[in-house]
Amino acid sequence: MKYNYKIVVDSCCELPEELRDDERFERVPLEIEVGDDYRILDDENFDQKDFLRRVAECPKCPKSSCPSPESYMNAYRTEAERVYVVTLTSKLSGSYNSAVLGKNLYEEQYGDKNILVVDSRSASCGETQIALKLMELEEQGLTFAEITKKIRHFRNEMHTYFVLDNLETLRKNGRLTGIKAVVASTLSIKPVMAAEDGIIVQRGQGIGIKKALNKMVDLIASELTDADKKRIFISHCNAPDRALLVEQMVKLKTGCMDIRILDMAGISSMYANDGGVIVAV
Repeated sequence: MKYNYKIVVDSCCELPEELRDDERFERVPLEIEVGDDYRILDDENFDQKDFLRRVAECPKCPKSSCPSPESYMNAYRTEAERVYVVTLTSKLSGSYNSAVLGKNLYEEQYGDKNILVVDSRSASCGETQIALKLMELEEQGLTFAEITKKIRHFRNEMHTYFVLDNLETLRKNGRLTGIKAVVASTLSIKPVMAAEDGIIVQRGQGIGIKKALNKMVDLIASELTDADKKRIFISHCNAPDRALLVEQMVKLKTGCMDIRILDMAGISSMYANDGGVIVAV
């Protein structure tokens, strides 16, 4: 089947398995660096187990670099009439700016095209939420202008929450500048974090990972409206048991039954670290 639209995502977006080879989607990879000798693209060849081992053994903090504008421009070179792009929050990554520059380069070379670049103001499964919503809106037969309006509203209403065992990668890469005081991990106090307007903020804390996850679910339950109409994504980094626990608690405390669990790709794994859990509603 030929589609008149295409959805481009950066590689921080966790697509469900059934959509990874879907022609409507294309992932533009970021690059990951661990130490001085290990540099990879965050693509379909990403090996999470090997990556986490390398991070644990390396004294240097892992780093990432965003896709080039040319990489995005090439993704826009498609027969599809409408292109939608979903990126990491612009407050934490250059991916959004690269996507916009890629659009400018494309239009300079090939002329005007309906290309919408969406700053997710989130990451990981937050990007997934937006990408799948774009697909739904397109399948409803809405116009490009209507979808542009609706997806911006959807993005503004979306919430992203997370609990991590280790905040060091975020801290050392300057991603916690909006946090006035983050408790020491040596005290076994785990912060409950969220994204507000694309910036990481602390919303609570718990002593130990299970209590922090419970606090996160309580927060989700207190802020979730129309639970029976919502879809929730849970992404985890090598922590399927924690993801299942969060799923069970969310169902119990909100009544939402449409919940999907996703395994994190490279960029999400890098920042969430081993054991991290992210929820997008």
